[in-house]
Amino acid sequence: MGKNFSVVVVSEGAFPKGGEISVSDERTGGEGVINIKLGGAGEKVAKELEELTGLTARCTVLGYMQRGGTPTAYDRVLSTKYGSKAMELAIQGKFNVLTVIKKGKLDSVSLEDVVGNNKEIGAIQDGTLGNVKIVTMDDDLVTTARNIGINLGD
Repeated sequence: MGKNFSVVVVSEGAFPKGGEISVSDERTGGEGVINIKLGGAGEKVAKELEELTGLTARCTVLGYMQRGGTPTAYDRVLSTKYGSKAMELAIQGKFNVLTVIKKGKLDSVSLEDVVGNNKEIGAIQDGTLGNVKIVTMDDDLVTTARNIGINLGD
């Protein structure tokens, strides 16, 4: 299309055929626990591209802001609500729980009830529908989607 540039995407866990992963940091977490932080693969690719082509190559490492986007006011309020509820539970001496919203209200569930029980959205498990929220066409989510220009196919 007449552009004189390319974008190359490199996973932080990528490594050359026959090579090794790039590790930027290694932390010991106690007896037998080692945490590695991957990083540097993009820099290596950029350097090799420059050597191969003679052109300038830049590496941009995407952080959580680029991956997750800028938090909205709702995101900020929701995280504050979760944090406040978690503090309330800690003051009450309730630990090993996860703060959740059930039926529109802040609540908590035991970690044992949720750990390892992840469900694929919309999955049918044991003949029942998994963690799916049924949204009717008059729901405020549908109205909001339409108001911001999202086409729902109807």
